[in-house]
Amino acid sequence: MLRLAIVALLLLPAVLGLSGCERIQGWFAGKPDIAFAPYGDTYASKPDFAQVEYEHPIPLKELAKVTPKYLAGLEQEQLDQLYARLGSGPIPNGAFDGEIVFPRGSSGKLRAAEIIGGLKGLGVNFKGNLLETAGETLWKGKVFYRDQKVLRNRIQDLTALRPVIGPGDIPKIDVDGKDAWLLFPAKLYCGQSLIDSRRESIIIDYAFTDELHGYRERPDFLAGRRGLKVRDEIRMVRPGLYLGRAYMDHAFILNFVLYNKDLDQAGRAEFEIGQVKDDCWSGTQTRVVASR
Repeated sequence: MLRLAIVALLLLPAVLGLSGCERIQGWFAGKPDIAFAPYGDTYASKPDFAQVEYEHPIPLKELAKVTPKYLAGLEQEQLDQLYARLGSGPIPNGAFDGEIVFPRGSSGKLRAAEIIGGLKGLGVNFKGNLLETAGETLWKGKVFYRDQKVLRNRIQDLTALRPVIGPGDIPKIDVDGKDAWLLFPAKLYCGQSLIDSRRESIIIDYAFTDELHGYRERPDFLAGRRGLKVRDEIRMVRPGLYLGRAYMDHAFILNFVLYNKDLDQAGRAEFEIGQVKDDCWSGTQTRVVASR
């Protein structure tokens, strides 16, 4: 999901869970009928993604029903199988709302502990209620600058970040009548997925954030190669809705969703007849999409 380079994730399970998803959930209706291949607890029991896609193609009309609440009801293996059956879609442009998604059976507290430990190692220390409210008040989404191949994160409340923000003005953007500050710039490009190498994903790379225009040493360094080494990748569920995976130093941390209502509504007609193309390499194995 990043956000204080993932600082948006520094919170307790009650906050890190799905209580903040209502804003996006209200835009959808109906539960998707998506099948998954059987699996067990061991790594060896996990099915091959190519076989999953061949045996369980997802109808476009079912992707149109996917919501953050639905995703939160899936186990991580199911989220992985869903992600593997998606294409990159177009590289987004404009502002997207964002929500963190912890799968059923996962430990938000464990994830928070991992991230907090990483921040303390960098000399950053958040205390008390700041940790409990970070995810709910910090990260509100991302802003894509497609032509520049750059992305910035929308931060709506700077209170929790004051301990690590240096002097100077911070760029702002108005989204739906609300101000948001733009922090943690990242490079945007097509690249290899860390979970499914059969086709490319859209990569959001913070490694060389210090090379981008508008970079602020504090707090932007936290997401970069001298900090938490954050790298996101996203694939399109449908126009305007993307499923993402966040990594720290190549270790998977969490899932997140990005949504732009206007793009969703504008792109539905083309999507339903299969006319939305991937910007990234779609691989040598043709993606299977059910027609029903």
